Amino acid sequence: MTSKPRVIKDFEKLEEDLQQQIKLSYPTGFSEFLIRFTDAKGKYVSALPFETDEKYYLVRMTEERAEEIISDDEDFDDDGNLKEEVKEEYEDKYADLDYISVKNEKEDDPDEDEDYD
Repeated sequence: MTSKPRVIKDFEKLEEDLQQQIKLSYPTGFSEFLIRFTDAKGKYVSALPFETDEKYYLVRMTEERAEEIISDDEDFDDDGNLKEEVKEEYEDKYADLDYISVKNEKEDDPDEDEDYD
């Protein structure tokens, strides 16, 4: 496991830049990539893993919420794929970031970051 700070946070609470980077890393949607774990309070949580140079995020969301985010987001087409022009824009914008890798295969205070050590 990584030695970076680990943070659990809701997608909507993330900065826009981070949301865009996540979309670029998961251009076919989020629901297939969710993982489940037990949080510090002993509750099962599903989340989308995402790593930056500084932190390891678990972006908290249910499968239903993951599908809702994609269907409501204008950056994604009707099939749930990141639109090509948006993908190109984000690739240009975040070209200098090493951790962005396009995934093509499956592999309680809501206002604050929550460490999950």
